[in-house]
Amino acid sequence: MRPIKRVILTGGTGAIGMALIKKCIENNIAVLIIANPNSERNSRLYQWLEHDSDLIEIVECDMTSYNSLCFNKTYDAWFHLAWMGASGKGRDDMHLQNKNVSCMLDAVDAAKKAGCLVFVGAGSQAEYGPYDRKIKETDATNPQMGYGIAKLCAGQMGRMMTKETDMDFVWTRIFSVYGPYDGPNTMISSGISALLAGKTASFTMGEQQWDYLYSEDAAHMLLMLAQKGAGGNVYNIGSGMTRTLAEYIEVFAKEIGKKEFVSLGAIPYGSNTLMHLAADLSKYCQEIENIQLTPFEEGIRNTIQWMKEEYERPEVEGR
Repeated sequence: MRPIKRVILTGGTGAIGMALIKKCIENNIAVLIIANPNSERNSRLYQWLEHDSDLIEIVECDMTSYNSLCFNKTYDAWFHLAWMGASGKGRDDMHLQNKNVSCMLDAVDAAKKAGCLVFVGAGSQAEYGPYDRKIKETDATNPQMGYGIAKLCAGQMGRMMTKETDMDFVWTRIFSVYGPYDGPNTMISSGISALLAGKTASFTMGEQQWDYLYSEDAAHMLLMLAQKGAGGNVYNIGSGMTRTLAEYIEVFAKEIGKKEFVSLGAIPYGSNTLMHLAADLSKYCQEIENIQLTPFEEGIRNTIQWMKEEYERPEVEGR
């Protein structure tokens, strides 16, 4: 088991990144956050300095400049969550996705300079392509978009780069995650936002069987993999359980008290709609721990409360 006392994190402003910072603070782990200087969400990171300045340090550095980073102390782990074009049209921008691979390889080199024992990379279920059952790490990869291709390439190249070094490389394939600080355009975030505003929330028929994991559980799994994950290995990160999207929608609509504002079937299925998306967690459970996950009802209640508080903040009035 690796001793994890000081870590480096990129991509800290999203749902998983913010949850990972919180998890590290709870475990008295110091975090050096590498922040994108052009991000409009950096205020999220600086809020940690108000109460946890002894454990948090922030350095602003663009993804394309990781090779310029210098460190005045050694670190135990590097968590690489930063990625450009993770949603929307950017997922099929091949030049942008190729740049992501190069930036991640620079991050691997920077982690070596920082003396890290392990590099934990955030890959994606998109590396697998479509399946109609739970997906194992040993299943064939057949990505259907530039984003998945780039993630797969980054994971394979990173593993090769660290093969003859003292730093272990652990690659994760993350399935669907929800929680505070999630992007506004995801199915859950956009649906909750519409309902909180008293607007109609439009969806497909919601027959898709999906696996959703609460962000704090995802952060916990990443931290455990930094401690126990075998170098060179790939691990799925998900809940291992599925419901239809319609069932997830019913849960958060009921919690908000606006079920009548839900419109299922208003949006047609797209040609590339994934009808089944689920992680097989047997490898994680066998090698790392038998994790106890946050029930969706509890996680979504926390998420809704956070979104209510965000909506009421003065700086976002009228959005």
